[in-house]
Amino acid sequence: MNNDTVKRILSRTMAATAAVLFTMGSPAVTQTADNDPPLNLKTDGFFSVGGKSTLVNGKTYMVGQMYVEMRIPQNQTHPYPIVMLHGGTRSGTTFTGTPDGREGWAQYFARRGYAVYVVDQPGRGRSGYAEAYGPSRVADGESAQRRYLQQSKYKSWPQAHLHTQWPGSGEPDDPVTQQMIGGFLPEIENFTRQQFLTRDALVALLDRIGPAILLTHSQGGAIGWPVADARPDLVKAVVGVEPNGPPVRGVEFIGAPDWFKEGNGISLAYGITSVPMTYDPPLKDATEMKFVKEEKPDGPGLLTCWKQAEPARKLSNLKMPILVVMGEASYHAPYDHCTVKYLEQAGIKPTYIRLADVGIKGNSHVMMQERNSRDIAAVIYGWLEKSVAAAK
Repeated sequence: MNNDTVKRILSRTMAATAAVLFTMGSPAVTQTADNDPPLNLKTDGFFSVGGKSTLVNGKTYMVGQMYVEMRIPQNQTHPYPIVMLHGGTRSGTTFTGTPDGREGWAQYFARRGYAVYVVDQPGRGRSGYAEAYGPSRVADGESAQRRYLQQSKYKSWPQAHLHTQWPGSGEPDDPVTQQMIGGFLPEIENFTRQQFLTRDALVALLDRIGPAILLTHSQGGAIGWPVADARPDLVKAVVGVEPNGPPVRGVEFIGAPDWFKEGNGISLAYGITSVPMTYDPPLKDATEMKFVKEEKPDGPGLLTCWKQAEPARKLSNLKMPILVVMGEASYHAPYDHCTVKYLEQAGIKPTYIRLADVGIKGNSHVMMQERNSRDIAAVIYGWLEKSVAAAK
């Protein structure tokens, strides 16, 4: 055989191998963009923060600790690292890759000179689960179909049909679907307890690494606010990617024509979190918080918001730049504006980016896993370049 024949055979063999690996649900190659800066790392490793030894039934367990994965570039051009906090049922892998084999936001920002710390919430993934945490729960594949993968089929909320960015077919047997569902992890069933544990661990992380930017997703949003409140001198900016909501009361999506079924009672005692916050005038406890529901929604397809009764208390420690990012087709699309309005009423001036308004359309709640995830990362990067630099 001549050299050209050998090259053709090798090329076909490599392509076939990659195709087989992908069909098995194991993408063979991590894809990067041609114009990506090099990923030259000074430090690539992990450590744990927080936690304590606890006796349960006569046995010693470590509880409250948090796994932290770090990527520190050789040429760190930005002074503040980014701490990435995942949401419910997931781990830090939310930010370290996508289910179709591309790099994640952790690599995107590290390539651009940010030190990046990616965590697993206590009791989750590499942070370990202990009996002391109480009962656990895990998301099922059907909920993923409704909420992320085939939401345009189920149409449980008004914007669901706009979803176009999932990288696979969304079918249960699709390798990309299986990668996504295979990443679901048991989590602490008591969400209030999860908030306290993760807040304390993140505070310990900030005390160790110093000033940082806090990027939260989904469930992590309810934890990011009290971390920023507890360490306002160390949190230089908060990026809430569809942060946990809506404020005050939860919502269930029931489809047309009514769309929304409001939960019974208050789900977030301090408005945007279950963890005590520093309000002005000060609070003795959450029972002093007074909430009212607005008379009507702000527009079609939107939830009617809850807010504080006037005169509203102010969230006096949240003075850092704050960004809320929302996808066009997400189940957060009916209510993330309520979170923004709550913050504004509490004396904060957040930046609110509806991705569709800047030409990025079709995204679900797990936008960092979708086909245009790099475009969204670029929007966040641009806001940080402008807002954090201006706040120095």
